[in-house]
Amino acid sequence: MSTIFTEDTKTGDIIIKFPAASKLFKEYKIDFCCGGNRPIGEVIESLQLEDKDLIKVLNIMYEQMQATEDVDWINMPLTELVNYIIHHYHAKTRDLLEELSAFVSKVYRVHGERDTHLKEVYTQFFLLKDELEQHLLGEEQRIFPKVKEFDSSKSPEVLEEARAEISILEEEHEGAGDILKKIRQATNDYKLPIDACNTYRLTYLKLEELESLTFDHIHLENNVLFRRL
Repeated sequence: MSTIFTEDTKTGDIIIKFPAASKLFKEYKIDFCCGGNRPIGEVIESLQLEDKDLIKVLNIMYEQMQATEDVDWINMPLTELVNYIIHHYHAKTRDLLEELSAFVSKVYRVHGERDTHLKEVYTQFFLLKDELEQHLLGEEQRIFPKVKEFDSSKSPEVLEEARAEISILEEEHEGAGDILKKIRQATNDYKLPIDACNTYRLTYLKLEELESLTFDHIHLENNVLFRRL
């Protein structure tokens, strides 16, 4: 296992390099915003955390994130593919949207008067959140059960029912992609102010993470799942 984070790594630097660690830090009540300049080893000691292996856990999580997957999407059973999309992309998207709701709101509230572009970020994000939440639910209720049923029965009628939903979902994918492009444009490709605080930085990092996750999600559905149907 490679060692990316040590006792001397500052909590704010960990979040900048590995935004997903924010969830773990919240569980341990570790301050990565105002206290982001403190080394993680010092924080663990000051909080008297029982989990002394937290740094090791962070390194393992980061290494797992970096690992690439070699998956044969074309020959994977349709039911398995659908389950992967739900448990990987849908679950991660919902978690990110929930996290970002608080971050986007806070950054807009604190910095919006000075950084006027944050109003557009706030507006577009919550529009995207609403659309994605409805879209994920629609996939899980309308098309995915049909895909699983077809995978089991091979019924032409069920296949046609599933295909009937594809054009609607592809339009929704395009709409989500357009909103993400507007957010990127509003942030000038996520260019941070020189004096941006850690919460500001984390918000931009997580918005980029959401963008990447969404585009990967759309690719897997449009270019693999839907084409296989």
